Amino acid sequence: MSIIEFNPLWKEKLLNRFLAYVKIYSTSDAESEATPSTPRQWDIAKYIAEELKTIGLADVSIDDNGYIMGYVPSNLENDNTPTIGFISHYDTSPDFSGENVKPQIWENYDGGDLLLNETTGFTLSSSKFESLKKYIGQTLITTDGNTLLGADDKAGCAEIVTAAEYLIAHPEIKHGRIAVGFTPDEEIGRGAHKFDVAKFGAEWAYTMDGSEVGELEYENFNAAGAVVKIHGLSVHPGYAYGKMINAALLAAEFIQLLPANETPATTKGFDGFYHLMDVTADISEAKLQYIIRDHDEEKYEARKKFMEEKVAEFNQKHGEGTAEVEIKEQYRNMKQQFEGKMHIIDLAAKAMKEADIEPKIKAIRGGTDGAQLSYMGLPCPNIFAGGMNFHGPYEYVALESMEKAVEVIINIVKA
Repeated sequence: MSIIEFNPLWKEKLLNRFLAYVKIYSTSDAESEATPSTPRQWDIAKYIAEELKTIGLADVSIDDNGYIMGYVPSNLENDNTPTIGFISHYDTSPDFSGENVKPQIWENYDGGDLLLNETTGFTLSSSKFESLKKYIGQTLITTDGNTLLGADDKAGCAEIVTAAEYLIAHPEIKHGRIAVGFTPDEEIGRGAHKFDVAKFGAEWAYTMDGSEVGELEYENFNAAGAVVKIHGLSVHPGYAYGKMINAALLAAEFIQLLPANETPATTKGFDGFYHLMDVTADISEAKLQYIIRDHDEEKYEARKKFMEEKVAEFNQKHGEGTAEVEIKEQYRNMKQQFEGKMHIIDLAAKAMKEADIEPKIKAIRGGTDGAQLSYMGLPCPNIFAGGMNFHGPYEYVALESMEKAVEVIINIVKA
């Protein structure tokens, strides 16, 4: 069993750290070509880097692209153990506002509805979100109904930093060299694009970016982003007969060409989907932003081809050049990167059991930095960080879940 004593002082450290992180506006932007994609991400990047230095990590660095690295030195006399790492991302999803986050703390949650905002009446419903019942008696952290919370993945950031601080404060826990890393732009599929694996120097790592306690994942979607542009012709509506081409109406027509039963809301398990993320349209031009996902590589390739075929058919009907599509790879299923390396998964599962957690090994209906990093030579499965209902105003996390994540990190390290 675990020997960790996560007393009230450390619980307060973890809570306060998380609250400080989520209040820093750090939403990423898929439209930007910069790294980080938004200047505001530098605010939290610099904050975390300075914090790592303050708590005593060695060789703390932050590069020109906002990637943070630091190290808990080995305290073994003769260290021949591999360096292992822990990674999380500090950007938040552009799916919902991450500006002016006002976290709320609900101690000893009773299992009922939570009125998050008295002015708007916005409520976190226990009947709509039945998972809330699992957290009766615990301390929940929620939004005020106007923003997302940012537990994805600032919970992971807070857990890694707190675990590092705990290890430095408890030299009786013997361990090898531990690398920690924090990335920008994970939420737009670019979190690992400029990650310096060689500099990080770990033999393998874990992303702390999962959801419910016990999640342990080394299989994920293959992923691409697709942008469909539709070109129209704007003329005065009074003289439009036979001339106007309304791009907004054409966009509505194109949307119907993709299968209505292959969306995130109509699929589960290993099913893939097409997800319409955003639509901007007027008479002259429309832009449709999709993400394409599938666990199976052949089906994934077929989905990308299907999208291109639909654009070609659309142009046959409406004229060449009416529509165009650009498809960009985001990440691949990392499962095959763990062939012959299952000890990495077994170690994490054992660490969870030592913390009285039953591992829930499953495929991710999404992706993490670890998917890309695994293909870059750094095997990197994903471990829970505790947050629920990501990317929207219903997001919440239990403090006790975050404590368990810290405990798992330390158990992995001391193993």
